[in-house]
Amino acid sequence: MTVYESDIPGVGRKFELELDDGSRAVVLHHHDGRREVFCRPDPESDSEQIFDLPAEQARRLGSILTGAHFESVDAADLSVPLGDAIIEWVDVPADSPLVGETVPGANVRGETGATVVALQRGTDTFTNPGADVPLEPADVLVALGTRAQQRSLARLVEGVTEFGDSTAGSAGGPTGGEAEATAGESADSADE
Repeated sequence: MTVYESDIPGVGRKFELELDDGSRAVVLHHHDGRREVFCRPDPESDSEQIFDLPAEQARRLGSILTGAHFESVDAADLSVPLGDAIIEWVDVPADSPLVGETVPGANVRGETGATVVALQRGTDTFTNPGADVPLEPADVLVALGTRAQQRSLARLVEGVTEFGDSTAGSAGGPTGGEAEATAGESADSADE
């Protein structure tokens, strides 16, 4: 990643940062503290202004971009005292087979290994949701578990079986075992 700097006489200093897609971010520091931010689709294109900030707002944005307010981490490098467990947020879609079910009633922990520690519904939070909190569309489950358990929970919420079939809207379709038998019968008849 290359940064190009140049003086603009009577104006200030220009910085151009090469981005991964070949475009460039251009920041023009004016002598009075004002900053203009531009984007250049490629080195030969004209710059398109994105915004123009007075000195105080530019400093505030700069502190945000440098991570003074929040520093992100790579989830793969995240180390927490939970062993291999991580916390994930899982959206409950309107067509989820769990809508109307409760977390204990759906046996979420038994089916997936993940523990639902909270349920977020709009501005309301239900910690350790029990049998008195049926799931609704657009609820968000806050779950603790390993990555594999989190994937199992996401599949359960989406209604995807271990065979990749969606249980949502598949009334009358074969179950996993029936699908295997049907596939086996097809293979047998192909051999004849």
